[in-house]
Amino acid sequence: MELGVYSLGEILSDPKTNQVRSAHDRINALIEMAQYADQAGVDVFGVGEHHRLDYAISSPQMLLSAISQRTKSIRLTALTSLLNTADPVRLFEDFATLDLLSGGRVEFTAGRGAFVEAFPLFGYDEKNYDELFSEHLELFLQLNQQERVTWEGTYRSKLDQAEIAPRPVQQALPVSIGVGGTIESAERAGKNGCGLTVVMIGGIAKKYQPLVARYREVYNGEQAPRVAIAGHTMVRETVEELQKDFYSYYAKYWEHLTKQGIGGAMGVARSDLDFITSAESTLMVGTPEQIIAKIQYQYQLFGHDRFLAQVDFGGQPLESVKVTIDLLTKKVMPYL
Repeated sequence: MELGVYSLGEILSDPKTNQVRSAHDRINALIEMAQYADQAGVDVFGVGEHHRLDYAISSPQMLLSAISQRTKSIRLTALTSLLNTADPVRLFEDFATLDLLSGGRVEFTAGRGAFVEAFPLFGYDEKNYDELFSEHLELFLQLNQQERVTWEGTYRSKLDQAEIAPRPVQQALPVSIGVGGTIESAERAGKNGCGLTVVMIGGIAKKYQPLVARYREVYNGEQAPRVAIAGHTMVRETVEELQKDFYSYYAKYWEHLTKQGIGGAMGVARSDLDFITSAESTLMVGTPEQIIAKIQYQYQLFGHDRFLAQVDFGGQPLESVKVTIDLLTKKVMPYL
């Protein structure tokens, strides 16, 4: 099983110091985080895409290009690229260029996003949310396989033997689809032969089992199906350290979501730490031994190939994130 770490790049105040980092500082901290993860032996590094002032990353491929020049072996992806509001040709060429820069270390993970501000920003109609994603995915997959492409759809001008350049180092970019809770998205990933990345937000892990089961049932790819499980992650040596660190950062994260209208009641309290650290919880929060137990339990549910840890939620400083990365690589990865 592979281990990855990722960030959505939120710009939040640290609840312990009330300090807010600038976008400049946040970007540089993410580059340092990627370097640290690469040196520690993490397999994958990812960053999210948002088009809002409370996030630092609107172009993952630009940031990953800088990271590619500071790292040696870690694979690079966006978690996720907003495919329904981007031109697939431009997006493919960007990631192919990134693959050249990194020496063949790039993956592509497509998603639809939790926010909708990208639709008017780039001239798309939100009413066509799902149709745009399906059409853009179809074209992206064709671009990934062919140097010259003839294609016609509904929402984009047609292509007639268009030359798609540059080509990546890899024969084709590995493509996955990120899903939250809709079984239709899991079906789409399977029917198109893509990998599946399940982002678990809260509650119990078992509720995501039908998504993975349906994905495997309809999978239509030439290679074996690829499943990644992603979630909020904090690791500390002791439960006492978790009690001190976890809740304030997770509360800040949830407060931020709620202000944007997509949160709601957080659903965890300080008294819930026993459940949070249990194997059944989707939150990958615990001591190294508890994280191993969670991964064992989730592997029984999903049979997944990769665990992706969102390690810097809630305005955490880089020092806090490094503690989690250290314990994941030194205590959890050897078991994996």
